[in-house]
Amino acid sequence: MLLIITAAGASVALFAGPTVPVSAGAASRPAVRMMSDAGFTSKKELLLDEEIDRSGVEADIEEKVLDSSKLSVLDAVQWSPSARGEPGKTPRDLAYGPLDLYATDLYEVKRRETRTVECGPIKFGSEHPLVRQTMATTLTSDVEGTIEQVIKCADEGFDLVRVTVVGMKDAKACMAIRKGLDERGYDIPLCADMHFAPKVALAVADAVEKIRINPGNFVDGRKTFEETVYETDEDYFKERAFFVEAFTPLVEKCKALNRAMRIGTNHGSLSARVLSFYGDTPRGMVESAIEFADICRSLDFHNFVFSMKASNPLVMVQAYRLLAAEMRRLGWDYPLHLGVTEAGEGEDGRMKSAIGIGALLADGLGDTIRVSLTEDPECEYAPCNRLAEIGTARHSDSAELAGQRAVASYTDSRDFQSFARRSGRLPEQQEGDQLDYRGLLNRDGSVLSAVEPEALREPQQLYASLGCKTVVGLPFKDISTTDTLLLSAPPPLDDTLGRQTLKRLMDVAILPVIPAAALAAAPVEGAVALVSLEEAASGAAPPCAGRVVVRLSGEESAEEVRQLKALPHAFVLLDPPPSLSRLHASRRVFSLFEQEGIDSAVIHAFRPPPSDGNELALQLGSQVGGLLCDGLGDGVAIVPQEGASFGTDFLRTTSFGLLQGARMRSTKTEFVSCPSCGRTLFDLQEVTAQISSRTGHLPGVAIAIMGCIVNGPGEMADADFGYVGGAPGKVDLYVGKEVVRRGIPNEDACDQLIELIKENGMWKEPEEEEAGEESAAVAA
Repeated sequence: MLLIITAAGASVALFAGPTVPVSAGAASRPAVRMMSDAGFTSKKELLLDEEIDRSGVEADIEEKVLDSSKLSVLDAVQWSPSARGEPGKTPRDLAYGPLDLYATDLYEVKRRETRTVECGPIKFGSEHPLVRQTMATTLTSDVEGTIEQVIKCADEGFDLVRVTVVGMKDAKACMAIRKGLDERGYDIPLCADMHFAPKVALAVADAVEKIRINPGNFVDGRKTFEETVYETDEDYFKERAFFVEAFTPLVEKCKALNRAMRIGTNHGSLSARVLSFYGDTPRGMVESAIEFADICRSLDFHNFVFSMKASNPLVMVQAYRLLAAEMRRLGWDYPLHLGVTEAGEGEDGRMKSAIGIGALLADGLGDTIRVSLTEDPECEYAPCNRLAEIGTARHSDSAELAGQRAVASYTDSRDFQSFARRSGRLPEQQEGDQLDYRGLLNRDGSVLSAVEPEALREPQQLYASLGCKTVVGLPFKDISTTDTLLLSAPPPLDDTLGRQTLKRLMDVAILPVIPAAALAAAPVEGAVALVSLEEAASGAAPPCAGRVVVRLSGEESAEEVRQLKALPHAFVLLDPPPSLSRLHASRRVFSLFEQEGIDSAVIHAFRPPPSDGNELALQLGSQVGGLLCDGLGDGVAIVPQEGASFGTDFLRTTSFGLLQGARMRSTKTEFVSCPSCGRTLFDLQEVTAQISSRTGHLPGVAIAIMGCIVNGPGEMADADFGYVGGAPGKVDLYVGKEVVRRGIPNEDACDQLIELIKENGMWKEPEEEEAGEESAAVAA
């Protein structure tokens, strides 16, 4: 017999369905589970009273007994074998063999082959162009306002728009929105964003072409957590019956109407049940989605896509790769929707999206994308479309393909199932050193700034651009100061001011790396010589050089790379030429390093052509960020090509943004900011700007700014503090996943957030900038 506990607390006895596999090593263990007498939250617990009033969600739940037709559906589900247990010996491993590749080809970008999923007039899948989508920010109940915003997004170029559906009012509004769009000649498909409410999802399927469901809260809802115990793995599997009952009618309706579905797992909103078995992990994300896909497949419904979103690009990339690998061994071919959730705004939001989405597109994964920004939805089009172009070019542009094929053969030994950052050896002090060479690199990731010799003649401007603190005009390193300079040449011997500026920077461990030939022509005592591998082997560094940096192009043979083991050097500058694929050439170098036991730190040199800041962020995130997602690299040096007009300060902050987006080095407050939608209970852009202006000087502090409670405290998995819309005009404040202040008026919430940061010992007052140009006179 199988006992199901309904949301209302009624016990329902069923005959057990098909035998479910039990993971190896099952035992009693602590587990996280939702708090209530029945084990599941009731619908009334999912939303605050004010939200229920606003959305029209019915709070009462009737007790239900599964009838014989439901039993037959339950019995028909063919569950994928469990992936839980000792690696290599799980039921899934034994049934299908070990996980293999996550991409079609690791050495040349080939788009992963998928089936076609239909969504009204558009199609998802490998035979079709990448689909670009966004999400409306209007209240869905505002029919005319939503129609106007969807039309604006369609005119911008989007292929699909998602709308919030909280309750029956929104479901009914979707009918009017679809009708209004059709009457105006717009056939752009709509996707209903569903959380909590299976009945509402069933109703809205009549109106929209696609429904997004979140396995983490489609049934479970908003959670409070307590420790409990699942006695066996069988207890875990028994609870599947509850969401089979809730999900089956929607699947059947989508199948009958040929609606598309997105099974969209979020890292921050995994169900308590999944958290108890797999933890807050990419594996849990994948298994949560596979369970819902098993129900779809058992009902012969295949018109769906997957997503694995997280606000942390590294978690997001690992989850998608793991899902792709699982589909490969299961023989599934469903398309993937890519996105970094709560990416934020401005350059930071674009950078995080480029790191996550770009890394996956670079391996041929992804069929539709959304760049989630805390901006108006039409603003998402430019970065979304550009990432689609960059990703498409990787497997269709002849020059891109030639660059991939030009990389010498190697064995890709990366482990996509786990993340471990490769830590390069840091420079050390040696006896007799007059300068601090430890300052060349930072253990958490380094930023090198390319500077022309002429800039040294404007010392105060240069110090500011490098992010230095100044005291009486003299520079000192700060938290976000450039670690090392890249000079194309030293200042001329007769440039007294330039050489004085350089000396002052070197005295505070901001050291210059200069090409060996140029350094020999105008020596700077203690500077670092930049040499090729061949030059390093021949001893080409001039006598004045205190250290050597070796430049690699990625074209070197394994025998040549092996020479590094015997050559003293501070670190390696990896600088592939345009004729080579940066991704594959770099992976090859790191593979050779692992093979040869070379522990040199590696800085990625990136040479952007003239463009704007947004393009730079997307290209840098896609190309270098994709490598950092694998833990490959110790920093970045942006060296603009001729004609580019990027300022030193901008390139420095962009570089630090890359390192922070790749979860390496935190130099400013991290904002996990949702992109707004019809559930949002305050003006996200205005509030984010206000909080950022007052707390943006707190490196190492992460603040989540969430417009509503849909995904609960779980969406703040990476945050220290949470600022969450709890009701119209009211904000709840969190520390970690715990709400500590509830119902704060909007106008007081920012002040109380700052008080909370102070109470937790993470506040510091903003530093006042030094007045002035009193500087040079005093320093001279």
